[in-house]
Amino acid sequence: MQYGLILVCIGLVLVFLYVEKNKQYISATILKGLASVCFVLLGLLCSPGTGTARMIVYGLITGAVADVLLNLRWVFPAKGQLIFLVGIVVFLVGHILYLAAVLPLSDRPAIGLGVGLVLTVLLLKWIFRQITAKPAFKIFGVIYIGAITLLNSVAFDNLLVNPSAFNGIFAVGALLFLVSDVVLILNMFGSEFKQSLRITNISLYYMGQLLIALSLLQLAV
Repeated sequence: MQYGLILVCIGLVLVFLYVEKNKQYISATILKGLASVCFVLLGLLCSPGTGTARMIVYGLITGAVADVLLNLRWVFPAKGQLIFLVGIVVFLVGHILYLAAVLPLSDRPAIGLGVGLVLTVLLLKWIFRQITAKPAFKIFGVIYIGAITLLNSVAFDNLLVNPSAFNGIFAVGALLFLVSDVVLILNMFGSEFKQSLRITNISLYYMGQLLIALSLLQLAV
């Protein structure tokens, strides 16, 4: 059942990318939402029902909602910027839920968070050299990238200190999510939108969410 959902998700993502490229934005938004429902269902199927698992499932649900919001900006272009910012806020909530799930598993949370703060500063300095964005987007970007970088730092510190299948799969999923977000930012606010980067962004994102959902299987072991 789990692998069937993964295949359905991949198929929906491929059709979504084709439809979106042809600017059929309503159909694309529906397809993207259905693809995201797949990783939510995968998380529910894999979840052992622990507190950590519930927080991760809530994060998956939040991500699915944000996916639809981000694409609605093309359906309602007059309010596109506002819808995009709301979508980013919802994604931020998802990152916080993921962080709340894995931070209690850390044996040295101060180190994980401290390293994450340093990496956030370095990553943001590099990103802001590559893009041009309005102040509101930069403010949201600082908070958003900060949250997902902290998540990655804690996740990989957990893996380093306590190697396990769950920590490994979750950390890789979180990393793919981070790289996907960086590609999204560069593509949206860089000098030129590229379809190849859009495909990269979406592909990495769904691989990341699917891995995060699959990691829940290992919590029961």
